[in-house]
Amino acid sequence: MFRILLIIASISSLYFVPWIVIKAWIMPLPDTVQEQVDDAIGYGFDGMIVYVDQNGEKPAYYAAGYKNRENKIPADPQSLFKIASVSKLYTAVAIAKLANNGSLALDNTLADYFPELVGRVENADKITVRMMVQHRSGIPNYTDTKNYWVHPKKSENEQLALVLDQPADFEPGKNYKYSNTNYLLLSKLIEKVTGENQFQYIHEVILDPLDLKNTYGSIEDVNLDDVMSGYYVGYEYDLKADNNDAMLATAEDLGKFIRALNDSSVFKNKREQEIYSSIYEYEHTGLIPGYQTIAKYHKDIDTVVIQFTNTTNFDGYNWNLSEIFYSRIVKILRKKVKHPK
Repeated sequence: MFRILLIIASISSLYFVPWIVIKAWIMPLPDTVQEQVDDAIGYGFDGMIVYVDQNGEKPAYYAAGYKNRENKIPADPQSLFKIASVSKLYTAVAIAKLANNGSLALDNTLADYFPELVGRVENADKITVRMMVQHRSGIPNYTDTKNYWVHPKKSENEQLALVLDQPADFEPGKNYKYSNTNYLLLSKLIEKVTGENQFQYIHEVILDPLDLKNTYGSIEDVNLDDVMSGYYVGYEYDLKADNNDAMLATAEDLGKFIRALNDSSVFKNKREQEIYSSIYEYEHTGLIPGYQTIAKYHKDIDTVVIQFTNTTNFDGYNWNLSEIFYSRIVKILRKKVKHPK
């Protein structure tokens, strides 16, 4: 009886899944990555970029659709792209480096570094740097405030003000909840202990040593013509000029960083790498209006795959589609490794 109910529930749940998602999931797997990227454009994406760094082979670049749909400019694999929350990997590496050189302590509290937040952020005297890196602080997420993306705030202080004096989501260390406020505060911490803004420090200790010349801290630091346009379903205008406090990078630069993160070449020494391993992850995704990023290393085939898609929607099924196409690309690459021609 339970099995019958389970089948009925499973079939019923399909009613609520957009059929375009099911179609993308079940369609036959093409032979090449480029074919898969081309196919993805028919599922509502304006443009897609994929970068593949397979160890022992030259990096491969794939693109389809538009970099800018108004002017019919084809997608360019060398375009800059807003990587959104993938930037948290860079922040976490910076924190590990500062912990390694003694500039900060992971188990010091928010109150230790920002005493002015005592009474403004609940449990400031219990929330450690480690908890903020790991999203275990309980500090509310400022981007979850009502209609945030309709009128996003332009400064860190305005963003932080949205959650000051608000109750904690949970007791520090007792749960997990993704919160951009954690990384806003970590950015302020980096600035406090180094005397530089976060991106300056990231540039010095991560980008320069890895010779990453196509990674930027703000849309204000780049030529807009170099940036891939971003679109939101039902909204007519290009979102690329919106600041959103997002880092930008080419797929190649991001891929090189992900490779260096996973082979440990981004770290100064073994201790620094061990500190990082104890606090954060080695892959990430990013999502802001108009921009979706998936950045991962696949150990079984020793391959980094970066995927950019420049269309998002309110229902979120574009994200589901993006993940489906990413997984299919990885399957194509695994098939190639197992059955080389």
